[in-house]
Amino acid sequence: MSGKITYVTLFADPSIHPKYESALDEVQKELGGVHEMYIGGKPARAERTFKKSSPIDTGLVLGEFQRGGRSAALEAIKAARAAFGSWSRTDYKERAHIIKKAADKIEEDRFRLAAIITLEAGKNRMEAIAEVYEAIEAMRYYSDVIVKEEGYTRKMATVAPGEEPFSVAKPYGVWGVISPFNFPLMLGNGMMHAALLAGNTAVWKPSSDTPWTALEAYSLYEEAGLPPGVLNLVTGPGEEFEEPFALFADGVAFTGSRNVGMSLYRRLASSSPYPKPIVLEMGSKNPVIVSAKADLDKAVEGVVRAAFGASGQKCSAASRVYIANEIRDEFVRRLVERTRSITVGDPREREVFMGPVINQRAVDNFERYTSDARSLGKVLTGGNRVSRLERGFYVEPTIVDGLPEDHYLFKKELFLPFLVLGSFSSLDEALLKANDTEYGLTAGVFSEDEKEVARFMEGIEFGVVYANRKGGATTGAWPSSQSFVGWKASGATGKGVGGPYYLLTYLREQSRTYVR
Repeated sequence: MSGKITYVTLFADPSIHPKYESALDEVQKELGGVHEMYIGGKPARAERTFKKSSPIDTGLVLGEFQRGGRSAALEAIKAARAAFGSWSRTDYKERAHIIKKAADKIEEDRFRLAAIITLEAGKNRMEAIAEVYEAIEAMRYYSDVIVKEEGYTRKMATVAPGEEPFSVAKPYGVWGVISPFNFPLMLGNGMMHAALLAGNTAVWKPSSDTPWTALEAYSLYEEAGLPPGVLNLVTGPGEEFEEPFALFADGVAFTGSRNVGMSLYRRLASSSPYPKPIVLEMGSKNPVIVSAKADLDKAVEGVVRAAFGASGQKCSAASRVYIANEIRDEFVRRLVERTRSITVGDPREREVFMGPVINQRAVDNFERYTSDARSLGKVLTGGNRVSRLERGFYVEPTIVDGLPEDHYLFKKELFLPFLVLGSFSSLDEALLKANDTEYGLTAGVFSEDEKEVARFMEGIEFGVVYANRKGGATTGAWPSSQSFVGWKASGATGKGVGGPYYLLTYLREQSRTYVR
């Protein structure tokens, strides 16, 4: 890669399109194949399998995958524990070297991986390619961080003659990693490779909606020279892995719903004779505040991209907007007009912005939410399934107005292209409404008044905050630039992925004193 890749530089490169399309053609020739799990460096099969179809078109059977469960989890944990001793003693520079080699392998296969992400998760090509680059950037960034920090070993102050004290960071052991469907490479890989860099070993369980991407990533780590058993890849229903991970792994990293995350949190607390570390990212209900002093062009575009990118299936997606009364009518008019211009369709096509949602359950939820919205409010645009695309899970980008602001649609994370609108008369009122949630992941403001922006930054209770971001009012965090950290019900550690402190969540401190 020449120079630092960002969303901006990526979108400006026209050469990605023929490369992506060529990779997509090749990947589609492989549809329907049988895929194995990998435990201790060897292919593994379960007694049962499951088939996965594409959300783009349910007639596209992506493949047949192993339906692993408790026994696969236990076998994988055993293999990871056997590999832990050697890997934890491997010099941190060598671990970083291997992770960087894996990043190079992923870069070589970036368009193939992006094509698989499109087919599995329904992302358009730009979102899929950006995700792959984001994963690469995270791997290289953290490899550099651990080298810069010298493996987190520090010489401490001497308080007695002849004593030499040190603070040394040590890995915990085996981590169970459970990742979601919406970023099948970045989120699982981000948790997993951070654990590995810190000297832990890992068992990675990807979402059953998107197992293929993780299996491809595993093969690239293997090609990069990762020793057998350091990373193990198992597939199957998530609920069957929660109990063995909680009981027998030394730590758990999870990204997904609040209900599952809190269940894991409680299970870890109750099932072990001592506390175990847990890394949780559990979504949010992300607000945008549009001031009377906003640039409405920026605000409209920023809200649309944040609300409807990836079909609203981002934990950082904008889901509620509070608009100053003075500019409300004009902003809403322009927001609805811009939303109606969104191209919904097959994300393999270059001009498509919004692809499908992930599965039938998501469609059912969408239809229930829009029905409830119509009972007390007004659907300004959208609200329907896309009938012309009946073989896939396509819904319209939807904006709802007129709901009471204590309605559950203002409170519940929907994970859909569904936006609710509120109002305010002062910035302090807007901040109260924005903070009136148990979540705290991302938030945005649009105002050209520096004092208003400063007041927002001081008063907002979210971990990732943006001002006047046209490219995404609440979305688009990039490793090494924006730490992705959830407050309150959105996270458990207070240290964000992509930021300078994240690796420390996979390490524990040992104080060593030598007397000479």
